[in-house]
Amino acid sequence: MTLKENVMSIERERSHSEEAQARVLEIRAIRERIPNFVIPSGHGRHMNVAASVPEAFIEQAVVAVVNNPALVSGSPDPARVRDLMSYAAAYVPVAVELEALARFIRHSAAMARYRAGTEALAVYAIAQRLAKQPETADLAPVVAEMRRTLGKTRRKAKPDDEAEPKEPAATEPAD
Repeated sequence: MTLKENVMSIERERSHSEEAQARVLEIRAIRERIPNFVIPSGHGRHMNVAASVPEAFIEQAVVAVVNNPALVSGSPDPARVRDLMSYAAAYVPVAVELEALARFIRHSAAMARYRAGTEALAVYAIAQRLAKQPETADLAPVVAEMRRTLGKTRRKAKPDDEAEPKEPAATEPAD
């Protein structure tokens, strides 16, 4: 790789890093605009029981507070409870979309590594062929270093006695 190609590669890498950091900052800015946004604190287990209460039960509790003055003291505002339920229903699709986006970004990153790896393996295969020719024999050390880095070794051939399947031992017929 020439010096110019090396510099261009570093610039591309830096550019991708800067672009990715910009996307992270945009996502964090979105967090600031989402109402009722809470970062998990690791105490989610206690939330499971109350979070799994049926919507109909929550609505019954709200109606009971509205219709029974004895329940009003210390009870939540019915409008606030209904707003929380509306929020919960409305923002689940946002989470689904963001989770899909995360999966797609992971897939895109894996695809980029796949493409880079495929291209590197193609270069390796060409270098292996060229290293065998006298005019490009100087590639042999490059190929050897690539082989070491890749970690590929040739399989050892099986010894002759293991290569052929053994016949089962003859058994004497039972009397």
